[in-house]
Amino acid sequence: MPIPDRVRFINKRFTNHLTAGWAGKRFSPIALVLHIGRKSGCLYRTPVLTVERADRFVFALTYGDRVDWYQNVLAAGGCDLLWQGKKFHLQHPQQIPPQEGLREFPFPQRGVLKWLHIAVFLH
Repeated sequence: MPIPDRVRFINKRFTNHLTAGWAGKRFSPIALVLHIGRKSGCLYRTPVLTVERADRFVFALTYGDRVDWYQNVLAAGGCDLLWQGKKFHLQHPQQIPPQEGLREFPFPQRGVLKWLHIAVFLH
């Protein structure tokens, strides 16, 4: 069960703008996805929860898979990611099973994701 739409609306309009100021920077637990709007063609910057693994990044889609940033990344076949002060180019996004996605996150985050019943993960 993703986070409710009313919370998503508030975060999209207000909280994300504040978070974007420190997301993606060194020591920040939040990454910043840089993606192009599939309809508008505009560049967007969206804060996301991710973990870096040896050969990939894993994302928790806390609002489900209908969110604009995810649909934009799918349509483009990839995106840029600002993580820990570095820029990465990611291609060929794929959903992964919930248990696999949960395993990738460290204990404190995994517990919160389980409690929220987050079931959509991406790598």
